[in-house]
Amino acid sequence: MPMQPWFRDAKLGIFVHWGVYAVDGVPESWSFYTGQVSHERYMKQLDGFTASRYDPRAWADLFARAGARYAVLTARHHDGVALWDSAHGDLNVVRRTPAGRDLIAGYADALRERGLRVGLYYSHSDWNHPDYASTRHPAPDEDPPNPLAHARPGEEDPAAWARFLAYRDGQVGELVDRFRPDLLWFDGEWERTEEQWGMDALAARILAGHPETVLNARMLSHGDYATPEQGAPLQAPDGPWELCLTVNDSWGFQHRDHNHKSVLQLVRYFTETIGAGGNLLLDVGPREDGTLTAEQEERLAGLGAWIGRHAEAVYGTVAGLPPGHHYGPSTLSADRRTLYLFCFDAPRETVSVRGLRNRVRRVSVLGTGAELGHRVTGGLHEVPGVTWLDAPAAGDVDEYATVLAVELDGELDLYRGTGRS
Repeated sequence: MPMQPWFRDAKLGIFVHWGVYAVDGVPESWSFYTGQVSHERYMKQLDGFTASRYDPRAWADLFARAGARYAVLTARHHDGVALWDSAHGDLNVVRRTPAGRDLIAGYADALRERGLRVGLYYSHSDWNHPDYASTRHPAPDEDPPNPLAHARPGEEDPAAWARFLAYRDGQVGELVDRFRPDLLWFDGEWERTEEQWGMDALAARILAGHPETVLNARMLSHGDYATPEQGAPLQAPDGPWELCLTVNDSWGFQHRDHNHKSVLQLVRYFTETIGAGGNLLLDVGPREDGTLTAEQEERLAGLGAWIGRHAEAVYGTVAGLPPGHHYGPSTLSADRRTLYLFCFDAPRETVSVRGLRNRVRRVSVLGTGAELGHRVTGGLHEVPGVTWLDAPAAGDVDEYATVLAVELDGELDLYRGTGRS
């Protein structure tokens, strides 16, 4: 199936890491895998997961105000605890926690009521399943491999592995058939090869149930888009892509993590991502009761307010100028006739654009509409001069990033040569 067009224009999604790990505020799944906490203590969190204040409509409202067009909820992480009542295994919040109910249906309904696309995260790996560590990657990336993930040499059990794949495929089938997600965000793929995972059959099952489902790159050769994580790529991946990034330093809720990125930093991450043609998937971690912290809500609201003032430069745009033409990110309108330049600091005197062959028709400040003067200096033969845009007045400068709309006399035409030799 071709990539769904909604994804490229979504620009912002909200990642939601929610699970039993929020009870004690420990790293999701990894804390027992690495021995930070005992397996017994980790699983004891099942008794404290209540979802007592979970309001999916409040989530959807906040995500929409943040400017997001989709969200992705952790339906099942590496710990194997499902947020819905699965017929495949009983390790889920309906049967094993005080929450006692399906937590995905309300989420999906609330997002769709607000016009947001529904994404679900699912981990191929399951470090709690009795049949999971029944095989091993031919070249595991751990030495020695963790026994929760890999069988010891000579102790592989093909029948047990087949049972695990049937369990995984059954759960994914439930997600597809019950919730019809617009996007499935897989994880855990590094622990097996594509052949071991049976990716061909899994992809066929998903697309047979819902042909328009978008799949991330952790479906390996069946993925529709790249998923760099935490570190912003210096060179954009080929094709569609998405940067997943935490608001603080943790995916799930952790009591002691107060190192939140500022709204200014999030605006920078966001504009640098969309300026390179990607989406930002911004992660929050609700408490066990389903509420978000005030700090995370404030960050989403602040980012959304900035997007709302500059929506023209966000939605309906494509990647902007390559590095070197403007000292900051930029986007380009779909008709390629308007450049949007992002200026993080208050411009002094002028803003320059290099290598622009087009004649500039008009320059204005998004949000205020103030019109700015412009002129060109220099240039020789096929090498264009520098286009100078007058700096906006202090009252037209945005506190996070000022956006200048540069209307061109035709489709963007750039000089990329080395100049006269």
